[in-house]
Amino acid sequence: MTGPLRILAQGVCYAGFAAVLGYFSNQPTHSHFPKNRAEIRYSFIHGGKPKGECHTLTREELAKLAPNMRKPRSCPRERLPVVTELVLDGNLLYRASKSASGLSKDFPSHDYQRFQIVPGRHHLVARLRDSDRTEGYDYVGEVDFEIAEGKIFAIDFKAATGGFMFKQVASRRSAPDREGKR
Repeated sequence: MTGPLRILAQGVCYAGFAAVLGYFSNQPTHSHFPKNRAEIRYSFIHGGKPKGECHTLTREELAKLAPNMRKPRSCPRERLPVVTELVLDGNLLYRASKSASGLSKDFPSHDYQRFQIVPGRHHLVARLRDSDRTEGYDYVGEVDFEIAEGKIFAIDFKAATGGFMFKQVASRRSAPDREGKR
């Protein structure tokens, strides 16, 4: 091929590639979120109570330890699992027992869940147990909320602020419609 013909062929190939790239940057439209649905997002990072009681060491037990390890009290490192439950409009939405993380099971438990729900008015009860009790929960939060299509309702847990926090997020990111509007 000669010089001008080669340049023309390259230009056609580049234009074809740009056209394919331009088409697939906008088509086909895809949404991670179905129409006529809203979403609940639930998350927490929280450490359960220590598994077992601390005890005071005797003089004999302290003498057996290396000098740099001599603390008057010995406490277990392992933490209890965190049991959590969400009830939406009287129906169980989610229940889980999350073990502590870390090699010694001494780091916080964590969870992140997303639930698609029907838009409208709802009543939500969130419960969390971080102790060794067998019945009941240590933290309970209730809220009545109304959620529109495509909106997100967030549930977070922070023991330092008293427990559950509920918040309606402005909106999710949406794909542009056919006219390019959001």
